[in-house]
Amino acid sequence: MSTLVCFHAHPDDECIGTGGTIARASAEGHRVVLVVATNGDHGEVPADMPAGLTLVDVRREETLKSAEALGIHRVVWLGYEDSGMTGWEQNSLPGAFCNASLDEAAHKLADVLREENADVLTTYDWHGGYGHPDHIMVHKVGHRAAGLFPEVRVLEGTMNRDQMRRGIEAARAAGFLPEGEGFNPDGPMDDGNPMGTLEAEINYKVDVVGFVSQKRAAMKCHASQLSDSSFFLAMDDDTFARQFGNEWFIDPKSDAPMRDGWIFE
Repeated sequence: MSTLVCFHAHPDDECIGTGGTIARASAEGHRVVLVVATNGDHGEVPADMPAGLTLVDVRREETLKSAEALGIHRVVWLGYEDSGMTGWEQNSLPGAFCNASLDEAAHKLADVLREENADVLTTYDWHGGYGHPDHIMVHKVGHRAAGLFPEVRVLEGTMNRDQMRRGIEAARAAGFLPEGEGFNPDGPMDDGNPMGTLEAEINYKVDVVGFVSQKRAAMKCHASQLSDSSFFLAMDDDTFARQFGNEWFIDPKSDAPMRDGWIFE
């Protein structure tokens, strides 16, 4: 069996981006380790947060519940502050992850890779999917850490822009989404670039249809950030399976066209 290390920016990113892959790997008997870069300090503060607890307390507990739902064996926190969205004043805080020493953060992650003798490391694409400062930093730190532990194979999790466009068009054609509503994945995101990656630049389409129930259960664990009425959880089961039944990865060392595959191939 192999060891998968999934490196994510915030609590809840693990289930949205790689939840199906994690659940599938764990079900197959592989060891799965989650490394979370930030504490998620600047997420939504729930109105019913218990007295005496901080948002960090709540989000860490939610992540542990999500990890249990997905079959994660170990959760590691790097402990950086959430940088907030692009343009927020938190971007300039000295403790924000986007301002961290790249070498320091990479050595922390590389220590985990060595401890676990990791076979595969997942990180994000070059602009973190949509330009979030912390996601971009995860990409940079992940690759730097892999340079310190070259035995590991790096795969970049991304979003399939073409699939998103087709889904939006289908929703409009079916009357579920009125013309003019929704978002344009080809439009500028936080960093001025379109959402995710074109299919022509993606290497792996990973089938996780059999694990969407675990993925959805993990999302529900993050109740402070993802309410039942949120975009992710408001879908019926069939729609959710269609939208989230595949996860997408770039192999930075490959120029092969996209194909159905698995991260341990």
